[in-house]
Parts: sequence; structure tokens; C-alpha cells
Amino acid sequence: MLTIGCHLSISDGYEAMGKTALSIGANTFAFFTRNPRGGSVRQLDLDDVAALRSLMAEHSFGPLVAHAPYTYNPCSAKERAREFALEAMGEDLRRMEALPGNYYNFHPGAHVGQGIECGIELIADTLCQVMFEGQRTCVLLETMAGKGTEVGSRFEELAAIIDAVRTRRPELDACLGVCLDTCHVSDAGYDIVHDLDGVLAEFDRVVGASRLRAVHINDSKNPCGAHKDRHEVIGAGYLGSAELGGGEEVFARIVSHPRLRDLPFILETPNELAGYAHEIQLLRGLQGD
Repeated sequence: MLTIGCHLSISDGYEAMGKTALSIGANTFAFFTRNPRGGSVRQLDLDDVAALRSLMAEHSFGPLVAHAPYTYNPCSAKERAREFALEAMGEDLRRMEALPGNYYNFHPGAHVGQGIECGIELIADTLCQVMFEGQRTCVLLETMAGKGTEVGSRFEELAAIIDAVRTRRPELDACLGVCLDTCHVSDAGYDIVHDLDGVLAEFDRVVGASRLRAVHINDSKNPCGAHKDRHEVIGAGYLGSAELGGGEEVFARIVSHPRLRDLPFILETPNELAGYAHEIQLLRGLQGD
């Protein structure tokens, strides 16, 4: 069965997210580790976390894909912004140990004019400091759309970050992976509509197929190579709409592809819960299981 869910609010706690996921037919979900636009973080209720873990085991959930807030920029030109990312990511990863065996996804950041090489160096340096030997959470670099000075829109950039961390701290290597965002990767110029096999083969060649651990499954409001990062509901954008050059078969290939089908899929489409329930049912049907 397809492992799929969506972003859920943590406002009512961990177990509540699990129950909400079940109510819409999901068997995984994503959540922000703290306020997605700020730095506040709720006190960790270990009993609540334990209740979620029991619910996940009972209902055969796949890995969760926690998401770092958008405000983190480990390669910012401003020292205080880098310090905030360092402090907050470190705290996030320590808190994630209460949910062992899951994923922590983050946007690599924007170099804001310092240059891509500098950005890669700063991101790798942050990871070397916030990750720790023996951690049970896998950190995922997200593929980005390439708007502005974002780092991570090219597979080579993700590979360079991973290689830099592996060189300095080889003991962290097994805890580093990538989350492929279908909207972002298309907006970055990778043609997953017409050549999904080719794109995944290039990822394998540059980064390594074993690094691919999760998928953000979204349609895009913009054509391939637009570098815009504007998500659309499944079937209404340039990936899933036949009128825009895509089609339902694009998503059928994505959820059925042998390199992707067993990964956790997270919807980040502009939807409410009822819309997510519909998309979960749709994508499960397209996988054909």
C-alpha cells in the first residue's frame, strides 16, 4: 500500500495528528517542528509522543517526515540568521529522538549573493555541528525550485553538501538523505513529465539512489524550468493537467516507479483535509495496489 499523507497541524499534539491522519486515510504525515514562520516551540509532552508511537505501530504507519521551519537559513549572509538556524536545528534534532526512526526535512537555504560554493560550505558546516553520532533521525535535504539564490535546485549541489559532511564526519553519512519535491524539481528544470526515468537516473548518477528517502508530491502552477515554487492541487497544474501538457498518468508513473513507490509521499498541495483525503484516495488508485 502507498505510504502517503499530508502536512498536519501540531497545535493539538502528536497523538491528535495521528488520529487526524487516520481520518483522511493517511498512513504517514508531515508536521512543522515549530512555528513555520517563527522560532517558538511547544514543550515536548513525552506521554503524548508515546501515544502517537503506539498508534503508528497499531496502524502500520510509514516514516513521518517532520519539516523544519522556512525561516531557517544556514547559509545566510547574516551571522545571527546562521546562528538561529544552528541553534534551532540542533534543538529540533534532539527533540526528534523522542520519535526515533523518522525523517527531518529542511530547505538547504539561500546564499543571498555569497555564491553557491560558499552556500554549500555553510550548509555542510551547520549539518556537521547539529547532527550527532548515534542519532536515530535521518536528515533530508529538499530539492529546491531554484528561485533567487536558493541552494539545492541542482542535484550536484545536494551531492556536494552530502560529500562535504561525509568527508568531515563520516559517522554521520547514514543519516543524510534527500526529499524529492515534484513541484520543485520540475520548476528547477528537470522534466519529470516526459522523462521521469531519465531524471531519476541522473539523480542516481549524481547523488545516489539510496539517498532518496521521501517525496513531496505536488502539482505545479508553473511550467518546467520556471524557478517559481508555487504548488498546485493534483491534476490542476503543469504536471497533472492534460490541458497544460501533463496528465494523470504523470502522477501514476511517479507513485508506481520502482525507485519511488515504497517511499513516504507527503502532499503539500493548497488543500484542506477533505481535499487531502481525495488526493490520497486518487494517488492510491493510480498506484494500482
